[in-house]
Amino acid sequence: MLPGLAAAAAAHRCGWASLCRLRVRARRGQEWQNSLTFGSFSNVPYSRPCACALSQVKLYSTNVQKEGQGSQTLGVEKVPSFDEAAENIGAELKAPLKQDPLQVRVKAVLKKRDYGSKYTQNNFITGVRAINEFCLKSSDLEQLRKIRRRSPHEDTESFTVYLRSDVEAKSLEVWGSPEALAREKKLRKEAEIEYRERLFRNQKILREYRDFLGNTKPRSRTASVFFKGPGKVVMVAICINGLNCFFKFLAWIYTGSASMFSEAIHSLSDTCNQGLLALGISKSVQTPDPSHPYGFSNMRYISSLISGVGIFMMGAGLSWYHGIMGLLHPQPMESLLWAYCILAGSLVSEGATLLVAVNELRRSARAKGMSFYKYVMESRDPSTNVVLLEDTAAVLGVIIAATCMGLTSITGNPLYDSLGSLGVGTLLGVVSAFLIYTNTEALLGRSIQPDQVQRLTELLENDPSVRAIHDVKATDLGLGKVRFKAEVDFDGRVVTRSYLEKQDFDQMLQEIQEVKTPEELETFMLKHGENIIDTLGAEVDRLEKELKKRNPEVRHVDLEIL
Repeated sequence: MLPGLAAAAAAHRCGWASLCRLRVRARRGQEWQNSLTFGSFSNVPYSRPCACALSQVKLYSTNVQKEGQGSQTLGVEKVPSFDEAAENIGAELKAPLKQDPLQVRVKAVLKKRDYGSKYTQNNFITGVRAINEFCLKSSDLEQLRKIRRRSPHEDTESFTVYLRSDVEAKSLEVWGSPEALAREKKLRKEAEIEYRERLFRNQKILREYRDFLGNTKPRSRTASVFFKGPGKVVMVAICINGLNCFFKFLAWIYTGSASMFSEAIHSLSDTCNQGLLALGISKSVQTPDPSHPYGFSNMRYISSLISGVGIFMMGAGLSWYHGIMGLLHPQPMESLLWAYCILAGSLVSEGATLLVAVNELRRSARAKGMSFYKYVMESRDPSTNVVLLEDTAAVLGVIIAATCMGLTSITGNPLYDSLGSLGVGTLLGVVSAFLIYTNTEALLGRSIQPDQVQRLTELLENDPSVRAIHDVKATDLGLGKVRFKAEVDFDGRVVTRSYLEKQDFDQMLQEIQEVKTPEELETFMLKHGENIIDTLGAEVDRLEKELKKRNPEVRHVDLEIL
């Protein structure tokens, strides 16, 4: 019995090995099927045929059960043959593959637009430009479509514009062809040039007529600036310095004093420089024109700068020259009694002018909320500043000249008088250097006070539609005018909400429900997108008006959308 049992165990092991090989082949057959499914033959498995005949192999297994005295029973399990296994594998290969349906999502994309010259025909054009550029009449524009748009000017809320395509079509209707329109433009250009030449000749004839018969033109409004403020100070200084210059020259001719000559030159330079200041004041109040859109307020700084240069060249230069010549070639002087009297009168008159300038500067500094010293150092009022410094130098110059002339009278040495001339020249040089520096700083574009900039910035940042403010620049244009520029980061949600608050939601919902195609969606978005951009422009205008209302010194506001 034991040999038979051993043989059965050996057959059992051989059967298990054959079954494992069969399962490997079945798995490789499945890989073959997958390779055929995905169209790839690179991973086709290869197996050697089995040498043993599986049809003759039987699997014997022992199932030992203890019954009574340990009786044992043998169970035999049939193994499928190789042909049957091959048929099963072929059936699996022939079975259709189960594939999930392929889902493709198609993205709707709008056709890219070519924005050429034709698209710009939808641009707007004002009536004035339509008449000038297309040679039309106002009656021709009455038949065209009129569109009301938000005005860029402060004095009007809205104005009428026309479609450029309509204007071009109307011009072709009126003139017949583009060539005829071009000829008409050329004729009008020639007529404009001839008109300007004729106007120039007429102005020349009018000036000659005025020179011959006298100027009967009514007094200009600019004359009123010389009766108040800096203009009044400058006119008073011109009158007083002119009289002082005349009497000082008489005293110098009578005495030959170098110090008196320096004082006479000083008064002459002051008179000429203050005449330049008066010219600058009259030019600074002119109305802005297309060539100078921000006006002529800087003319005060320009005239003050020229005045400083004039003081240095004429006053300091001649005083130093005369003092050096007096040191090199001293000459005896005549009686200085008349010179003392003229210097005393000059001290009183220069002191009165200085007092007028100080009062005017104090009033202006108080109005600006600044100290007197800071107002003078920053040259906020250049014309009055020049008068103040010139009169201060004049008073100090009179004291220096009187002192040196007194020493000359006591000691009889004319060198003291020459030293007085050098002292006056040095004083004038310091004043001129200060005037040149302060006015140059103003002309370069000086910023306003930091607390003013902070106040303007906080006003913008506290607005709900503004997220942030960047690159803030606030420049003093002179005459209390400020130009404010900033880059503003707007909150698009607030701007859009302000637009939606003015819309009919039921109508918008109905429009949205009617959108079925990409073209309809594009039309809907273009319509409301343009309106939202207009709303953003209205927000910019509102902020600019608010800045000017709360800060009257701000005349020009440039808010750039970031």
